[in-house]
Amino acid sequence: QVQLVDSGGGLVQAGGSLRLSCAASGRTFSRYSMGWFRQAPGKEREFVALISGSGGNTHYADSVKGRFTISRDNAKNTAYLQMNSLKPEDTAVYSCAAADRIYTTVALSYDYWGQGTQVTVSS
Repeated sequence: QVQLVDSGGGLVQAGGSLRLSCAASGRTFSRYSMGWFRQAPGKEREFVALISGSGGNTHYADSVKGRFTISRDNAKNTAYLQMNSLKPEDTAVYSCAAADRIYTTVALSYDYWGQGTQVTVSS
């Protein structure tokens, strides 16, 4: 069983930056791929970024490539999403998720989810 706690959201002006954190419980954090997803009002949840258990592989949605960076610190059981050059269209609830020993962008394949943190980007 893994519990995930998202934090770091907030209100920021366009062009600004935020760093989201996802703290995980348990002793097997490194076996989980970690993903970030977001859901804006009236829209479906969408994939944002993914990192493998070791941290050696990452993957991004085209809409955030070059602006967002996913990372993890397995010693601290924490994953991060550094978001730079934020745009109003990045406004959404961001949630981290853990997938047990698979590397996937498909939300249904994830086993555990954080509660979500609101990111609002003003123009």
